[in-house]
Amino acid sequence: MAIIPDEKDWIWVLSKPCPECGFDASSVTPATAATTIPALLPRWQQALKRAGVEDRPDDSTWSVLEYAAHVRDVFDVFTGRLELMLSRENPTFPNWDQDQAALEGGYPSLDPRQVSADLVQNGEDAAAAFAAVTPEQWGRRGLRSNGSEFTVLTLSGYFMHDVIHHLNDVSA
Repeated sequence: MAIIPDEKDWIWVLSKPCPECGFDASSVTPATAATTIPALLPRWQQALKRAGVEDRPDDSTWSVLEYAAHVRDVFDVFTGRLELMLSRENPTFPNWDQDQAALEGGYPSLDPRQVSADLVQNGEDAAAAFAAVTPEQWGRRGLRSNGSEFTVLTLSGYFMHDVIHHLNDVSA
């Protein structure tokens, strides 16, 4: 079953709460991201222990396993973006095609136990990276490949929306 690529530009979540998951990105700082991530990891671990974790609910929706593999990679991608913003002036982030990453990463055939372990490790790494950010660094800027501008502060909210939205997607 092929998934229809998500071509939405989710940057709008920075200006209003998400109507699908209720998340309000404006309430997030790097410090709150750092403390929230570890609290969310057990929910992902529990979701990956369910029976049928690799089953898609329909032709156009990822399985719990695929969502978890995506979030595992989101942690890694956003940690890298944060590190770029802190180490360079106004960097442009490399493009990341999440749908291509899912295909190349073979998300549907991954071992749920390994995805769980990797998701936790990447989440802990992301939490540590965001915890190390000082308030003086919140205004540092970076650009997505499509030209969307982020500060470290807005990157935090955008990133956390992705993690929490997908918990909602898998009812965890």
